[in-house]
Amino acid sequence: MPFAHFKVPEGTLTPEDKQKIIERTTDLYAEIYGERARPTTVVLVDEVADGGWGVAGNVLTAAMLNGDG
Repeated sequence: MPFAHFKVPEGTLTPEDKQKIIERTTDLYAEIYGERARPTTVVLVDEVADGGWGVAGNVLTAAMLNGDG
């Protein structure tokens, strides 16, 4: 069963954006593994709380990602 797990900043995606991620990821797996993979493909879009992640030892916030901080 193909499985994809996306972690994104909380509140930065609309429901439509999440739908696009899920549809396009499923399409990609089906393209690679064949249509037999489509019914069993699982896509998880996990929202991470603001300040709950970092890069290069620095905590990131939504404001920083938006260029506001």
